[in-house]
Amino acid sequence: MAALPYWRLSSFYLFYFALLGSTAPFLALYFDHLGFSSARIGELVAIPMLMRCVAPNIWGWLGDYTGQRLAIVRFGAICTLLSFSLIFISKSYAWLAMVMALHAFFWHAVLPQFEVITLAHLKGQTARYSQIRLWGSIGFILTVVALGRLFEWLSLDIYPAALVLIMAGIVLSSAWVPNAQPASQGSRSLAQGFLSQLRSPGVLAFYACVALMQMSHGPYYTFLTLHLEHLGYSRGLIGLLWALGVVAEVLVFLAMSWILSRFSVRRVLLASFLLAALRWLLLGVFAEHLWVLLFAQVLHAATFGSFHAAAIHFVQRSFGDRQQGQGQALYAALAGIGGALGALYSGYSWNALGATLTFSIASLAALAAAVIIATRMQEQKP
Repeated sequence: MAALPYWRLSSFYLFYFALLGSTAPFLALYFDHLGFSSARIGELVAIPMLMRCVAPNIWGWLGDYTGQRLAIVRFGAICTLLSFSLIFISKSYAWLAMVMALHAFFWHAVLPQFEVITLAHLKGQTARYSQIRLWGSIGFILTVVALGRLFEWLSLDIYPAALVLIMAGIVLSSAWVPNAQPASQGSRSLAQGFLSQLRSPGVLAFYACVALMQMSHGPYYTFLTLHLEHLGYSRGLIGLLWALGVVAEVLVFLAMSWILSRFSVRRVLLASFLLAALRWLLLGVFAEHLWVLLFAQVLHAATFGSFHAAAIHFVQRSFGDRQQGQGQALYAALAGIGGALGALYSGYSWNALGATLTFSIASLAALAAAVIIATRMQEQKP
């Protein structure tokens, strides 16, 4: 049996999520720096998420059909870098919208296919996934802290150049990763097999909850940095607060093998949704109190960490080897739909309703997901 290429796989997650660490906290801040209104900011942030609704399914089908997943990852990484570099040409709303759409179409080709490659390398040792994925969290932490400090010293005008450097890291790390394929399951139709497995008990309910969970993150990913700046927090401290959430996420990833061996995926998901509902209320109502804010950021361990690890485990268990790419792509697409809706509604409601009501809507979305999981997903053994 070939040795697990732990560091090669981990390096890709490091750079991929370093890019997320540079966009989730700071993209809206950069658009605000350019002078756009909250509605326009919400729209620009929503565009990559909308592309996440379409692109992963196209690339996921292509990956399952051709088996060339690593080639798709490398092609997507290069095209992400090249298309985002167009941002240096113009900063108009229309041009930025085009850049956001174009680079996201390729960026969202990458992760679902890489997840399949990682799981193929693990050869059924799904619990070890979290040990590799935690390096993505480390990349997020390093980036968000470094950029938070950097933007205290320098102008946000350097922001696009920082993103291009991180995208170059994704390209280089993808070239270093060895290929792996899930075992073949014969010649059964990919489409028929996928649709049949999609109709299994609890699967559609799970995907609906994925969309609701990401919708509930809309105000967090779009306006948390601006919200905290308005409350008087410095950019350096805001970067550290983002990092605290991801530190908590890393600790959960380290513990997920133990957690999933003792608790069912249904229970882990239910706890994640309930804690998400609490977290958004705390951020919307009590964020001016630093100790409450610290506790709310620690809850990122549940709202992303345990949720994502349990979701990946559920998808891997619910689909056959030849449908893994489509299962992961649908997960990414539903997350994109929810994220886009969250960014759009928060963009339009932020000025009209204020932070408290905007985060309260997010809390209700997470609570709705908890109800669906509690009533529609069957209990399974860990």
